Amino acid sequence: MANCNNLFQDYHNEISIGSAKNTKMKESKAGLRKRIKKWFNENHPDYLPQFYIQGSYKMKIAIRTAQDICDLDDGIYFFREPDVAATTLKEWVRQAVNGYTATAPENRKKCVRSIFVNDYEIDHPIYYKIDGQEYKIAVKDKGWEDSDSKAVVDWFVSNKDKEGRLARIIKDIKGWADNQNFKMPSGLALTILATNAKNKIILNERDDISIKDILKEIKKALAISFSCVVPATPYDDLFDGYDPSRKEKFLDALDNFIKDADEALKLSNQKSASKHWRKHLGDRFPLGEDKEENSSANSALIAGAAASKPWANVSK
Repeated sequence: MANCNNLFQDYHNEISIGSAKNTKMKESKAGLRKRIKKWFNENHPDYLPQFYIQGSYKMKIAIRTAQDICDLDDGIYFFREPDVAATTLKEWVRQAVNGYTATAPENRKKCVRSIFVNDYEIDHPIYYKIDGQEYKIAVKDKGWEDSDSKAVVDWFVSNKDKEGRLARIIKDIKGWADNQNFKMPSGLALTILATNAKNKIILNERDDISIKDILKEIKKALAISFSCVVPATPYDDLFDGYDPSRKEKFLDALDNFIKDADEALKLSNQKSASKHWRKHLGDRFPLGEDKEENSSANSALIAGAAASKPWANVSK
């Protein structure tokens, strides 16, 4: 069994947001917050924006795409009932951030996006909340919908392991999605699937084994029900509306990844094994050394894995 754990560590470092880019993103976030506060103070002083970082950046599972792009979600919250339409409030935010970047901001379905070309994007979803009601998110040309992104973050934090293995595996799976040539499930969907799968297994100390185990649990769950329910308001199914073609492409890609993961773990040569991983994770996953693994160490590892099998389906 070729041990590619060190290669997964290198891959994780490669797809993670580096310190220089992270610093720039934080500075841009602060600059945009200052600009938004100033704009509302001057134009609509009865609307006081407050902010909360959310999504993958908050959960520390954001990645750099193969094009070196990453994103940060900075929610804007108003703790009052708006007297304007959701689309109008989103347009106000667009006006507030307009001019901060060379590229015009985009008023997207559920956020306003500021684009830092060939570098990163900062999304501003807009919410309001009043006592006794759920958080509401502004949806372009539709209105307000119940949505609690903070609760999703809390759910993930309560489920992750202290060693950070789940977070690394999720980033690896998102890297796999980025390497596909068709529209894969969203990062949130993959995070939910992987987290639910993690709660049905015991994570291995090796990331190459853990990602294989998590992918297999995801496959089992989707075979029972092809769904991905958000674990917080509005508890919607992120796979609702998938057409047969998109569903089939995703499941085929999942099957193929699992098959090659199994093959990689059967091999004794690390370089040969790494080629199986690279088929799905891309060239950013490093080639291994052309060396054979110690067979006695592999036997001990297999025996240890077999001993843990009776616990495989116990929820944690």
